Amino acid sequence: MASAAEHTPRAADRTERAGGPAGTGQTGGPGQPGGNGQPGGNGQPGGNGQTGALPPYGANDRRRGPGDPGTAVWPGAPTPLGARFRIGPDGVAGTNFALWAGGAEAVEVCLFDDSGAETRLPLTELTHEIWHGFVPGVRPGQRYGFRVHGRWDPWTGARWNPAKLLLDPYARAVDAAEGNDYRRLPPEVYGHVRDWPQRNVADTVRDDRDSAPFVPKGVVVHDDAPDDEWTEDRRPKTPWADSVIYELHVRGFTKLHPGIPEELRGTYAGLAHPAAIAHLRRLGVTAVELLPVHQYAHEEHLLKRGLHNYWGYNSIGYFAPHAAYASDGTRGEQVGEFKRMVRALHAAGIEVILDVVYNHTAEAGELGPTLSLRGIDNRGYYRLPSDARRYLDYTGCGNTLHVVQPQVLRLITDSLRYWVTEMGVDGFRFDLAAALARSMHDVDMLSPFLAVIAQDPVLRRVKLIAEPWDVGNGGYQVGAFPPLWTEWNDRYRDAVRDFWRGALPDVRDLGYRLSGSSDLYAWGGRRPYASVNFVTAHDGFTLRDLVSYGRKHNEANGEGNRDGTDDNRAWNCGVEGETDDPAVNALRRRQLRNLLTTLLVSTGVPMLVAGDEMGRTQRGNNNAYCQDDEVSWLDWSPLGPPGERADDARDDATDGTDASGGTGERADDPAGARELYALTTRLLALRHAHPVLRRRAFFSGRPQAPDGLRDLAWFTPHGEEMTEEDWYAPASTLGLFLSGRDIPGRDAHGEKITDDSFLTVLHAAGTPVDVTLPGPPWARTYELLVDTAREEQTEAPGTVYEAGTTVTVPARCVLVLRVREHQPSG
Repeated sequence: MASAAEHTPRAADRTERAGGPAGTGQTGGPGQPGGNGQPGGNGQPGGNGQTGALPPYGANDRRRGPGDPGTAVWPGAPTPLGARFRIGPDGVAGTNFALWAGGAEAVEVCLFDDSGAETRLPLTELTHEIWHGFVPGVRPGQRYGFRVHGRWDPWTGARWNPAKLLLDPYARAVDAAEGNDYRRLPPEVYGHVRDWPQRNVADTVRDDRDSAPFVPKGVVVHDDAPDDEWTEDRRPKTPWADSVIYELHVRGFTKLHPGIPEELRGTYAGLAHPAAIAHLRRLGVTAVELLPVHQYAHEEHLLKRGLHNYWGYNSIGYFAPHAAYASDGTRGEQVGEFKRMVRALHAAGIEVILDVVYNHTAEAGELGPTLSLRGIDNRGYYRLPSDARRYLDYTGCGNTLHVVQPQVLRLITDSLRYWVTEMGVDGFRFDLAAALARSMHDVDMLSPFLAVIAQDPVLRRVKLIAEPWDVGNGGYQVGAFPPLWTEWNDRYRDAVRDFWRGALPDVRDLGYRLSGSSDLYAWGGRRPYASVNFVTAHDGFTLRDLVSYGRKHNEANGEGNRDGTDDNRAWNCGVEGETDDPAVNALRRRQLRNLLTTLLVSTGVPMLVAGDEMGRTQRGNNNAYCQDDEVSWLDWSPLGPPGERADDARDDATDGTDASGGTGERADDPAGARELYALTTRLLALRHAHPVLRRRAFFSGRPQAPDGLRDLAWFTPHGEEMTEEDWYAPASTLGLFLSGRDIPGRDAHGEKITDDSFLTVLHAAGTPVDVTLPGPPWARTYELLVDTAREEQTEAPGTVYEAGTTVTVPARCVLVLRVREHQPSG
């Protein structure tokens, strides 16, 4: 194999300079080939592959020492980590810089003025592997980064390269202005020679070109601004059982909204705008779950195809709000804008949950760019196998953070606490949470990460949602996370999809899913709200596409339609894609209503995806992670123009009525957006008004009082309770009776909770069925609240039936009936 150092770019013209960072013993040698074929360290050839050589001076490079006016570096403090503006000794204002870099030989903090000129200052103090110093005169708005010196020896996992400017892992703002926002990854931002002709060894060849002109910089942010004051009473604190989650993308939700000023669309300020919040309030959701808003970068393979990452699951800055979503500037202004967004949502009674990606970073595998952690301490931050050139990848994204390491665990928990205490958020959804729960290799529910969260006085009080799987062996952990955690329940998704496309062999699994998934969560004190029920999520088909496409159509992603899952469990109602056939479109609208109704009357925490309530389509793309365009942005036009929109018509009433009009199919709205929206608001209002639909305890299947009804009962179409044999027999019709007579628990005043009782009939077959409504003691009369066979969904049908009546249920239909009068006890 060719010696890497013999071919290091610009090795011949590097400038030899005496006087490396003070106190390190380095002399900035010229970097002759050394041991292991690497540039020499400590100013000596050989040096076990170490390097003391500094990158060459650039036109904008000014290296100054402690004696230069205005650039003194005082000792400072090792905590808190990051860049913190404060008043230092003798009342002098400045910024304390602190960076954990366990195996490094030297660290420089690099300050950048508005012209891009760089001033490098050595941090000479080292306390418990933290390099630190206080720089007088450095104030909020200052842009900065770090250069970290150490060995270049990829075979042992050492990838220090001081030519690469590194983002502070604790940077609370990133100046990622357009043109310098990770939307390009030139060769200079790679620690190795990206275009080395021998691709199999390219990652071992160090690249000494300066990356500073090509990467965003951290920004010093003021700590004590008035915006930082948070009080607990401003948080909605919605109980889990009462929660309805609405998953949305900050940019996609607001980009085309006609009621939001154009200059605010696609931003945090846009989501805070009254027009955006009005839709959320009228819909009836209690929390927004934001797709990643941590600063993220884009993948090289996307940039080569003229695309970029839209979803944001490629984090690089765990404290910084993504700069591209800011309307008011990126020199720290994004922090205040994000906080104002949170406050506006809280004022509307809506919680803010962040989708967070602590399982991997944007630096990818060994062929990825060097942007932050890799250059700070590759071995300290990432899981490496015995061949330390490579990375253990439990995420499918090239690397996995080594959460067992104390410094990584500290980074994650510091980040989480920051977003709660200083940014005001109410909870987190953890992407690929099983990767965080791995100890050395296996998923371990007693892992350091889960143990730290459980005892943390801040984090144990917020909403914690696990995506309970990763891509590694043993990574599927649905039902296994400990108390305090809720989980995305993909078994709910699969069972409901299969039922409505006629693919369930029987209804056993569906019964568990509709009633809270007790088979998964009734252990260790967990409750029904441990299950986050969903039919769709950001990854996969939208609800409309689920009933319009039988297979994915991801050609626009540029990967030959190979990306995205093939396990869609979808049914296109007989025609692939959009159609003018009125019968097909009518069937699709009914299936949309069936799926939404099933979700919103199930026990557990429902999660809606933004736009599903109005029939949003991604044109069959089930992996639109790189589609920052109309494919992903919400189209608001089907709801009507501002002032005449369906979501303008509903007040904050709790009876579920809505004044939106129109029935049947409009040529520009085959999904029936207005009626679908009306149904969704009615169902959410119904859920809000009735605690029997928001149970805090699992059903027992037994009477809760000597003369009472069982809290849960299942019925066949004949009006008879299901037997053991019925659960194992093929079936497409299921009756679910929820008794509101004796609900476990007490209200806030210690009073017994009672409610109406409900009968839900789900019928998935393609032909009608006669259903006998259960008679006494279950009910005397029933009132029909929802009939998904009806196109018009503005108001409840209101039809009253005597118990024991036989009702013809149309093909593929849900009926929700309220018991108006029980049979008297005794």
